[in-house]
Amino acid sequence: MPTSVEAPTESAARTNTVTADRQQVKQWEEFRLHGKVTGIKAGTTVHLQQKQHGTWKTLPGTSVVNRSLDYSMRVKLGIKGVNQVRTVIAGQPSNPVTVTVR
Repeated sequence: MPTSVEAPTESAARTNTVTADRQQVKQWEEFRLHGKVTGIKAGTTVHLQQKQHGTWKTLPGTSVVNRSLDYSMRVKLGIKGVNQVRTVIAGQPSNPVTVTVR
């Protein structure tokens, strides 16, 4: 009786999902981004980006993916108004998160 054999699949698709612990902060007030990844190795550096004038700019400060394949980073923003931030890990950008700076 013939059996079917599935072709081996490539490693898990890479994903990077992030959330903010607050949606509104005061100027330069610290908040946290919490993220979860798949298909990315523990120890990989996490970079923070902010959308400025329609372009994603990398900001100072990094974090690292831990063994549980998640990460957390402290963020302070100085541009008042509605800000969009995201993280990038191994070239994989996260979803954008909106934070309003008062």
